[in-house]
Amino acid sequence: MAGIKELRLRIKSVGSIKQITRAMEMVATTKLRRFQDRAIASRPYAEEIAGLVGRLAGELGDELAERAIFRHGPGDKVLCMVVSSDRGLCGAYNANLFRKLESWKREQAQDVEFLTIGKKVNAYLRSQGYTVVRDITDPPLEKIDYRNAAVVASQLVNAFGTGAYSSVVIMGTDFVSMARYVPRVSLFLPIEPSSLGEGVGKHSGDPILEPSAAEIFDVLVPRYLETQIYNLLLESLTSEYASRRFAMKNATDAANDMQAVLKGVYNRKRQEGITTELLDIVGGAAAVAK
Repeated sequence: MAGIKELRLRIKSVGSIKQITRAMEMVATTKLRRFQDRAIASRPYAEEIAGLVGRLAGELGDELAERAIFRHGPGDKVLCMVVSSDRGLCGAYNANLFRKLESWKREQAQDVEFLTIGKKVNAYLRSQGYTVVRDITDPPLEKIDYRNAAVVASQLVNAFGTGAYSSVVIMGTDFVSMARYVPRVSLFLPIEPSSLGEGVGKHSGDPILEPSAAEIFDVLVPRYLETQIYNLLLESLTSEYASRRFAMKNATDAANDMQAVLKGVYNRKRQEGITTELLDIVGGAAAVAK
């Protein structure tokens, strides 16, 4: 069994770890609130623009098929954009994402190439020998705003427009609650009319549009795609910090439990030492008295 000095050092070491995990929990909680507010605030806008694009698509009807982004590309590959964390210590957040990625990839009949946002997924894909055509590292994931999301969306649209890919999918994590975050894979391009809402194929009277429905539609579709990317980034960031907060809280609780156990052992060892010393003193005094 460890000695008193070693136990004292272990208690101090666990206490230092507890301070670190508690500080990381507090930081994660603060950032979680910020990203959660942004994610929740962006959802109504995403729903409204999807609904508007859907209603305009309903006005266009069969004309949608004439647009390239509504048809599968001629390529024999799939481009997949994956969003992970830049850092670890966030529980099973990345592991769940990688499990979803592997499950999805096994179902693909075509070759898959990847565009990554987040150091963890980039390292994982390269370690598995997968093809990473681009890794977006600037700006860091936490500092990406709507303008950066629009650039990413434009890159995906341009890649699809080259004809090298039959489709483009995006993968990230949806924030459901403080304790639930679900990895998601969704088709980004070509746009499926069914993803635009119930307005597709339905005409609500004879609306008068100025400019024409086609012109408005062509302007709104890029915003719709940009919003998809921006929401995915926000949801993934929120999920990451919710998972990190939960992991650091569990680590802090575990450190508290370990420290309590070590202190109990330490106190017993110290009491045993004191008792032994007292017995030696009493025995020595009795021997002298004789």
